[in-house]
Amino acid sequence: MRKSRLIAGIATALVAASTLAACGSGGGSGADDDTLTFMFRGGDDEKKAYQEAIDRFTEDTGVKVKMIVTSADQYAQKLQAAVAGNKVPDVFYIEQASLQSYVGSGVLMDITDQVAEQGVDLDNIWPYGVDSYRFDGTTQGTPDGKLYGLPKDIGPFAFGYNADMLKEAGVDRPDPDEPLTWDEWLDICKKLTQDTDGDGETDRWGTGLNVQWNSQAFVWSNGGDWTNEDHTQVTVDTPEFAEAIQFIADLTAEGVTPNPEQAQTLDTYQRFMAGEIGFFPVGPWDMSAYNDLDFEYDLMPWPVGKTGEPATWVGSLGIGVSNTTDAPEDAVKLATYLSTDEAAQQTLVDANVQIPNRIDTAKEWAGEVEKDDSLEPKNRQEFLDIAEDYGREMPASFTYGAEWYDELWVGIQPVIDGKQKAADYLAEVQPRMQELLDQSIAQAEQAAAAGSAP
Repeated sequence: MRKSRLIAGIATALVAASTLAACGSGGGSGADDDTLTFMFRGGDDEKKAYQEAIDRFTEDTGVKVKMIVTSADQYAQKLQAAVAGNKVPDVFYIEQASLQSYVGSGVLMDITDQVAEQGVDLDNIWPYGVDSYRFDGTTQGTPDGKLYGLPKDIGPFAFGYNADMLKEAGVDRPDPDEPLTWDEWLDICKKLTQDTDGDGETDRWGTGLNVQWNSQAFVWSNGGDWTNEDHTQVTVDTPEFAEAIQFIADLTAEGVTPNPEQAQTLDTYQRFMAGEIGFFPVGPWDMSAYNDLDFEYDLMPWPVGKTGEPATWVGSLGIGVSNTTDAPEDAVKLATYLSTDEAAQQTLVDANVQIPNRIDTAKEWAGEVEKDDSLEPKNRQEFLDIAEDYGREMPASFTYGAEWYDELWVGIQPVIDGKQKAADYLAEVQPRMQELLDQSIAQAEQAAAAGSAP
């Protein structure tokens, strides 16, 4: 599963590197002077799709591009090294949670005017994706902020299910429009949890959630949240938040999810792929693997808590331009092309690694399943419903770094193991999270002051 934030400490490293970035004579990472460098992370499918798109870009513009590809786990470290070594790629992936530090340290170019001059119809790009890379010097995500990147994608984090497993258990397919309540969903999970070979050990489970990546949907639909609206106060120590975390933890005691020992033998992602788990999250990046499964899978709304409304997160990666590139016009053209060009987007969509950035193209893509019954998932519309309606940014996406948010997960395992109540743990961790958030706010203020200094 793709992580949506840089490693802890990168903001500090980028600020420390601001003098290098501001004084550097150019971007480049070892490419020829007339060749742009584009750094991104991804697997073989994404690399192949980008190569096809970039070949077309070079053919159309005459601009050569050298791709620098890393794994997801190595990207942050290698980009940090490139920044510190004054070899910032001309065009590169940016994370939502690192945008403010990139801007404050002078690494990212303000591309607002250049994009406007190219006549790009930003109204036809998902607003969440565009606004994620806007920053007005104080607030990230505001429609009035300057544009420091364009979305590589948006990633609506949907909820999926093994349709074959439900059918075998005599369970109807979930309604694509009407979400299940927690209790309704738990009852189905119990029906799916079985010992199919009669050896006394469970070998099929209802679900297999990861609290760090799946709790958001449960917390939000129950009326809880990580912070107040302006991201200055940590609010995890509320009954609504505790109830959601406790519900996830209790799934182990209910027996509907693999216990820690079983999860260590084979993690729940692999068990879903193997047809052993009924309900599991699905991101657009999963489609390239899931579409080759031996069973049919589909999407549904997330189960809902006391608000009665589904909720989940929408991730995003951005494409930014180095503030020190020797070819700013060509670099902005490349970033714009990869983000908004219909042909380039289609190449990535055909690779099953994302949904289209263009809203009109996305709606056509979702409707293709009505013409071709072999396409999966059938309920592609769920991705669009999340993007248009009930998706939210991850709690740390628009703060200056994510250390305060990551603190929640450091000591949560005893809760998952049933050794500590969620409410007790949240009361303990809230002050630590608040202290780290206060530090984050102070760092943001320092970076803003440094960026405005003559």
